[in-house]
Amino acid sequence: MSRVLPFLRNTRAASAAEFVLVLPLALLLLFGIIDVGNYAWTLNEYEKATQMGTRFAVVNNMVSSAFATETTETYVGTNCNGTALRAGDRICREALGTLECSSTGCVCAAAPCPGDTGSDAAAFNELVTRMQVFQPDITAESVRIEYQGSGLGFAGDPNKPEIAPLVTVRIVNATYNPISLSPFGAAVPLPDFSYSLTLEDGEGAS
Repeated sequence: MSRVLPFLRNTRAASAAEFVLVLPLALLLLFGIIDVGNYAWTLNEYEKATQMGTRFAVVNNMVSSAFATETTETYVGTNCNGTALRAGDRICREALGTLECSSTGCVCAAAPCPGDTGSDAAAFNELVTRMQVFQPDITAESVRIEYQGSGLGFAGDPNKPEIAPLVTVRIVNATYNPISLSPFGAAVPLPDFSYSLTLEDGEGAS
């Protein structure tokens, strides 16, 4: 017993034991702080990518071929608030619903829409590439481009397209992979990002 008592009273390794107990919590806190900062930085990258993507979309070739070609259908005769448009009339906002384009093509999300729902895959890929400069994790599947009526443009305008739609670039289903959850392979869903501008050119060169 006389040999055991000194051993039980020995506290020389107490700090090491305490360190082992506290270390996991300290690491979790450290990685949590890093994750919060990196999360905020990632949000900023996605926001900037969306803004620059929209700017690119309104001054370069349009993804929707309904507005991009010289053979674009005319808005002359289109019903606008109960009145058929004549050449030179301003095209009302209600003349165009919502045309949504993605990596798989364009669809009419809300009528009325142009008869041509084709898409320019090259223009779409150029847009995605431009956005990836600011956030490399952006994928083509997560990008959406919407064209909606803006109330700008004149029916019969020989300088195609006749209408200047409101262009919205959106990023959906994006995720963030935090360091603190990496051992579990977990990802945190990010909110959708969107930004809108009115078409300026639609036939520019990147």
